[in-house]
Amino acid sequence: MPHRTQTDSRMLLRRLRDTLAQGSPGQERLDRITTIIAESMHTDVCSVYLFRDPDTLELCATEGLKPESVHHTRLRLGEGLVGKAARLARPINTANAPAEAGFRYMPETGEDVFTSFLGVPIQRLGERLGVLVVQSRESRLYSEDEIYGLEVVAMVLAEMTELGAFVGMSADMPSPHMSQAVLHGITAQEGEAEGHVWLHQPRVVITNLVNDDSEAELERLQQAVNALRVSVDDMLAATRSRDKEHTEVLQTYRMFAHSRGWLKRMEEDIRLGLSAEAAVEKEQSEARARLETVPDAYLRDRLHDLDDLSNRLLRILTGQGNETGAEMPERPILVARNIGPGELLEYGRKLRGVVLEEGSVGSHAAIVARALAIPLVINVPRITTEALNGDHILVDGTEGVVHLRPDDSISSAFRDKMAMQAKAQERYASLRDKPATALCGTRIRLKMNAGLMADLPSLPSSGAEAVGLFRTELQFLIRDKMPKRSELVANYTRVLDAAQGKKVYFRTLDIGSDKVMPYMKRPDEPNPAMGWRALRVGLDKPGVLRMQLQALIRAAAGRPLSVMFPLVAQAGEFDRARDVLMRELDRERRLGHALPEKIDVGTMLETPSLAYAPDSFFQNVDFISIGGNDLKQFFFAADRENELVRRRYDTLNLSFLTFLQHIVDRCHAAGTDLSFCGEDAGRPLDALAFAGIGIQGLSMRPASIGPVKSLIRRANLNEVTEIIARCSARGLESARPALLDYVASLP
Repeated sequence: MPHRTQTDSRMLLRRLRDTLAQGSPGQERLDRITTIIAESMHTDVCSVYLFRDPDTLELCATEGLKPESVHHTRLRLGEGLVGKAARLARPINTANAPAEAGFRYMPETGEDVFTSFLGVPIQRLGERLGVLVVQSRESRLYSEDEIYGLEVVAMVLAEMTELGAFVGMSADMPSPHMSQAVLHGITAQEGEAEGHVWLHQPRVVITNLVNDDSEAELERLQQAVNALRVSVDDMLAATRSRDKEHTEVLQTYRMFAHSRGWLKRMEEDIRLGLSAEAAVEKEQSEARARLETVPDAYLRDRLHDLDDLSNRLLRILTGQGNETGAEMPERPILVARNIGPGELLEYGRKLRGVVLEEGSVGSHAAIVARALAIPLVINVPRITTEALNGDHILVDGTEGVVHLRPDDSISSAFRDKMAMQAKAQERYASLRDKPATALCGTRIRLKMNAGLMADLPSLPSSGAEAVGLFRTELQFLIRDKMPKRSELVANYTRVLDAAQGKKVYFRTLDIGSDKVMPYMKRPDEPNPAMGWRALRVGLDKPGVLRMQLQALIRAAAGRPLSVMFPLVAQAGEFDRARDVLMRELDRERRLGHALPEKIDVGTMLETPSLAYAPDSFFQNVDFISIGGNDLKQFFFAADRENELVRRRYDTLNLSFLTFLQHIVDRCHAAGTDLSFCGEDAGRPLDALAFAGIGIQGLSMRPASIGPVKSLIRRANLNEVTEIIARCSARGLESARPALLDYVASLP
C-alpha cells in the first residue's frame, strides 16, 4: 500500500462527504464508505465495527470480508485485535495478525487469508463508538502516514455516527441519542425528579467536517488561536494579583495555547482535509481518550486543562457559546460535567434536579443541591455526551440512577413512585405542628440543616423545632473573593430574622478537604479529609474566624446566639476557639455593640478522639452535635467519597452504636445537650435507633423530618433500646434486621 499524500487524503474525505450527503439509507451509506476507503487506501479489506452496547462491538459493514457476517459477527470489548483497539483507545498495527497477542480468529468472516491488520478507534470526546479496520494479504506494517490518515477518516466517521448518519443499519442496533439509556451514578442528594435535559455547556455541533480550501481553514484556525491566546492573557492579567491558584490554572492554559506541538497537529489534520473545527475536536478526542488511561492525578488535571481549552477554541471557531438562543425547557434538569456552587445557585429553584459526570458527595454542588432540596446524582459516565437538550429524563436520586429517554412503562412506574411519596408527604404535613413524642413519652427534638437563605422558608413548613446546623461556609464558597464583615452581618441577621425566634446553631467556617474557597490557596495534601481543614484553619489563620465571630455577635443584636466549632479533635482546640470568641465578645462590648442575650458555645463531635476527652470538656461545653458523616468515615476508616467502601459499613453496626452510646453516657453524666447531625439522622430507621440509645436531638434535611417524626410517634423507644441490647448480647454485627422486623410489626 503506497504512503498517503495530502491530496489523496483530501480526495478520500471529499468522497466520504459526498457519500454521507446522499439521502440513501444508513446501511447503504456505510457499505459505500467501506468500499471507498478500501479503494482509496489500496487495501483488500475495510470494515467498520460499531458498539451495539457499551461492551459489545458488531461488524456493521465490510468490503473484503464475507457479506453474510455483517450484523452477525460480534466481539466483547477487549476481545480480539478489534476489541483491543477499542479498549486501549489507540491503533493496533501488525504485519502478522494471527501471531499477535490477543488475536481471535473469526471463521465466519473469511479473514484467514489476510495477514496485515490496522485498527483505529472511532471515538468522539472520549466516548467509544467503534473501530475502523483495514487488512491486506501481504505481510507488512502500515506506515505512520497511513495510520494518521486512517485516524482522520475515523474522526469523520465518529462525527457522522454521533449525528445519526448510519441510523437504520440494523433493526436491533441502537440509534444515537434516540434510544433509551439507563445510567448509574452515585447519590449525592436523595429525591426523585422528572423533567427535560438542560445542558450547562451545550455541545458544539460540527457540521462542516471536510474542508474545500485547506489554506483558508489554516487561516481560520490561526485567527481563532490568536483570539484564544488574547482571552487567556486577559484572564491571566485580571487574576494574577489576587488568586494564585486560579492564576496557576490559567498559566497552564497559556502554555497549551502557545504549544507549537498542539497547533502543528491540528494544522496537519487540516492539510489532510479536515475543517478547522474537526481538527480541533480530533485532538480533543484523543486527549479525552488519554485521560482514561493516565493514573497520575497531576497529568490528568493537565489533560483536563487541554480539554477545556479545546472547548474554548471550538466555541470561538463556531460562535456557539453558552448562549445558544435555546429556551430552557419546562421542568429543567441540569446536566453537566461538573459545576461550581455559584453557577448552580444562579439556576436556583428553577431546576428539578442535577446530574453530573464528575463531582463528589461532599462537593460544593452537592451542598447547594441539598440546600435547594433538589435530587443530585454524580459520577454518571457519558451523560454529557449521551444527553441532548430537551431529552426526557428521570432522576432517581435515592438509588443513584438516571433514565434518559425512558419508555412509557418506566415513566409510568417512576410517576407512581413519585405519587406515593407525594401522598406520604401529605400525611406527614398533618404532623407538622405535633411533637416527635414516642409511645413511651420520650420527646425527640427534630431540627433542620440549612446553609442558604433559600432554606429558611422550609423551617415553619417542615415541622422543625430549630436549625440544628447552619453551614456558614456557603457564603464564602460561592464568591470569587472574601466577603466583607458587613456582608456577613447582613446575611446572619436575615437568617435570625427568618428563623422567627427559633434557635439557629451557626457552625463556623468548615473549609478544606473538598470545600475550597476559590480565592484561597489549597495546600497539597495526600489526604485532605484528615488534613488542614475546618477549625484547624481557623486557629492557624484566626483573622477569618475572628471576623466571622464578630459578624455573628453583631447579627444577634441582643438575641440569643449559638456557635458551633467544626472538627474539634481534642479539648484544647475547643478551649482555644472559645477563648477567641470570648475575646471578641469583650471587644464588641468595648465598642458599644449589643451583646447576645445568651450565648451557647458547642462543638461538632466528628473525631473518635473527642469522645475520650476529659470530663472537664463535657462539663464546659454547652452542647455537642455528633457530625455523623465524618465520624462514621473516621470510625470505619472508610472514605465517604470512595464508592468502593462508603456503603460497606452500616450505621446500625453494633460497634458503632456502642460507640455512640458511650458518647450519650458521657453527655448525660455531664448534663450536656447532645444531637446527631448528618444524612443518617434523616433516615427513619437509623433515627429511631439513635433515639433508642438516648440521643434526643436529630438534625436533618427538611424533607426528612416528616418521615422521621411519623415513625418515632408510632414506636416505643424502650422496646427499641431492648432490641439493640439483645442484638449486642447475641454478638450480631448489625441491629438493622431486627429493627426492620420491629418497624414492620408496628400498626
